[in-house]
Amino acid sequence: MILSTQTNILDKRIGFEKTIQLLKDAGFDAYDYSFFYMRYNHDVPLWGDDYVKVAYEMRATTDKIGLPCNQAHAPFPSSCGDELTDRQYFDEIVRTMEIASILGAKIIVVHPKQHIRHAFHAKKLKQMNLEFYKALLPYAEKFNIKIATENMWTCRKFPNYKIFDSVCASPEEFCDYVDSINSPYLCACLDLGHVPLVRRDVADFIQKLGSNRLLALHVHDNDLIRDLHTLPYLQKMDYTPILKALGEINYQGDFTFEANELFAHIPTKLLLPAAKLMAETGRYMISKIPMQD
Repeated sequence: MILSTQTNILDKRIGFEKTIQLLKDAGFDAYDYSFFYMRYNHDVPLWGDDYVKVAYEMRATTDKIGLPCNQAHAPFPSSCGDELTDRQYFDEIVRTMEIASILGAKIIVVHPKQHIRHAFHAKKLKQMNLEFYKALLPYAEKFNIKIATENMWTCRKFPNYKIFDSVCASPEEFCDYVDSINSPYLCACLDLGHVPLVRRDVADFIQKLGSNRLLALHVHDNDLIRDLHTLPYLQKMDYTPILKALGEINYQGDFTFEANELFAHIPTKLLLPAAKLMAETGRYMISKIPMQD
């Protein structure tokens, strides 16, 4: 099983080439390229007219180092409700799909639209998202990359912080979304950390999605209250039944960490040891997934 992690915080701290080299040295098999920063920083080269050239230069760098891109994450949110801005967001996502394909990614995670309250507008959100993902499918086919939709949450900050369901927060709705779109170019990325935040059982969620829908993971840990995105075994999620469930469905996708907060504040000299710990944790977790004969 391929072990990978996202580039998000590392890329900001030490740059792309050093990030890829560090992840290679730490023992990862691949990297998940994070396009998050592009949403609010249009000065980066990948927004320029020469973005294809820049992407191929990045690919040459990773080929030289010997660490492929297995997965990517498009900018988010995918919508805000303003027609012009949402069109811009759509164009940004399409561009990152093309770049991700050049980098070598097989899957790009694209958040569903969720700018209106799921509790009151679940049917409207479903129709909105079916139109959204179906509009992206021709580009997925053009660039030969799968789109992965993700299970989401929303929150109330006042009078007290609390997380609620959003799009695909339940396994039933997630399965319905994937099945309704019914395309070989769309699959599910289950964010394991999001599941307990909306008071669902992760193992049950995995079993209901099944291996035909579930082709990607976001692996991380939290305190069951906040979306902390840290390394498993540092907080309160119980990964024993989760890993067992992945084996029971014969999960065929990659094992991708989204535990980037581990790298947020530690000294630069400790980034490589921290990345090695993450990689070793990933190998340990993969070893605990019961493999079918």
